[in-house]
Amino acid sequence: MQDHERRAIAAELAAAHDDRSIIPLLTARHPDMDVEDSYAIQALWAESRIAAGHRVVGHKIGLTSKAMQQATGITEPDYGVIFDDQVFDSGATLDFDAYSNVRVEVELAFVLGRPLQGPGCSIFEVLDATDYVVPALEVLNSHIELEGRTIVDTIADNAALGAMVLGGTPVRPDAIDPRWVSALLYRNQTIEESGVAGAVLGHPALGVSWLAGKLAQHGGSLAAGEIVLAGSFTRPMWVERGDTVHAEYQGLGAVTCRFE
Repeated sequence: MQDHERRAIAAELAAAHDDRSIIPLLTARHPDMDVEDSYAIQALWAESRIAAGHRVVGHKIGLTSKAMQQATGITEPDYGVIFDDQVFDSGATLDFDAYSNVRVEVELAFVLGRPLQGPGCSIFEVLDATDYVVPALEVLNSHIELEGRTIVDTIADNAALGAMVLGGTPVRPDAIDPRWVSALLYRNQTIEESGVAGAVLGHPALGVSWLAGKLAQHGGSLAAGEIVLAGSFTRPMWVERGDTVHAEYQGLGAVTCRFE
């Protein structure tokens, strides 16, 4: 794609974010658009948010399960950027109208005590650099119509990140086996989903390792203090206005939010 085309799409997505609206599929209008185009568009959108005074506080990783990769036709995860106004504490009430196609996923968040630089960043380096691991909910916010959506559409849309909610008990990664952290996801007192963190690439820290390498390809790295959402180990759960979402993590407490 030409640079002016990428900038036009980034501006369109920024407008959809501000207007809380949904736009037609990018891939239907730009059939030659590829993954690198999508990351370039995401970066342009992120630059516009930074210029508006927002601060990057971390990254999210998506498409970490084999089922989701097969559904989208790719063989690796994707990533998006987390900004300061997208992070909430457990118990928060979120504005339902601030998001489009609202769904929630269960994840572990890695909070880094030291920077990580790819490529070649091992799982052991990730665990050593992690200050603590904490339960998190990811709120998905898709500005692009879902029917027929591809990985190219999703990456350009900042990997569909709307918000994250942190809660529970922070723990050192060497105090637990992150693979065996399990969770029950409730919507209005009913269990809708459950999962185990090992479903994320076999070990959730492997997602952080992958992210360090992928960012290096785009000239970036992970900084000390960054939050990394390591990927969902449940299916996305649809929510509506008035819903209360609650996730209980074995040994790590709980995290909750409400949509109004």
